[in-house]
Amino acid sequence: MKTRLAITALVAAASLAGCQENPVSGRSQLTLVSEEQAQASSAQAYTQTISEAQKKGKISTDAALNARVKRITDRLIVQAGNMYAPSRDWKWSVAVIDEPSLNAWCMPGGKMAIYTGIIEKLKLSDDEIAQIMGHEISHAILGHGRERMSRAIAMQGGMTLGSIVAGRDLSILAPVADIALTLPNSREGESEADRYGIELAARAGYDPRAAIRLWEKMSAASGNGPPVFLSTHPAPTNRIQALNALVPQMMPLYEKAR
Repeated sequence: MKTRLAITALVAAASLAGCQENPVSGRSQLTLVSEEQAQASSAQAYTQTISEAQKKGKISTDAALNARVKRITDRLIVQAGNMYAPSRDWKWSVAVIDEPSLNAWCMPGGKMAIYTGIIEKLKLSDDEIAQIMGHEISHAILGHGRERMSRAIAMQGGMTLGSIVAGRDLSILAPVADIALTLPNSREGESEADRYGIELAARAGYDPRAAIRLWEKMSAASGNGPPVFLSTHPAPTNRIQALNALVPQMMPLYEKAR
């Protein structure tokens, strides 16, 4: 009982000490993991994920598709650097994974992936791909991956939490980074990624109206059960309505970028 109480106290104390205001959104976030730890562990998890995909022959060899995705993400990365200056120093990377899943993600530090399934099944335009990747990049620059890792660590508690907070055991963080990919973002996190993602895309010269078309397609695709993308990206019923309200604000940015 005493041990359990001690663990609870440690988690509570670390949680209180680990809250910081995000420099982009201004929201207070749980940050038990440092930015350096989050990026290092994410890089390990990304390397493992890509290595496993390569062994299975799941990394797309479609040169045109890879060039298309890179062209879009390169433009978004420039705008991410304007929105969050530290991201200019990130070692950005994007992989196109040849699987039918409707999925995409971006880890702390700019490690990204998009799956052929979401592009092909939804017949995505460049503007719609930009909305997806802008949304995912926004999760990274808004520190949502780091926040999810902190939640995963807080759930583990005890020695794991103590070692990580003390900065002694980075090996524990690699699987935590992997687990964090499957944890859903908070409602606030999703709203933030929608808000800043549509702005990133608009500033990069991609039509903000595509966000509406994208989520209409995603909604239709969930008719036979939610795709992977929606299972980790909850879509509240007012999502399209909220994005629609943002479009008039984003159109001048889009027109200027064009």
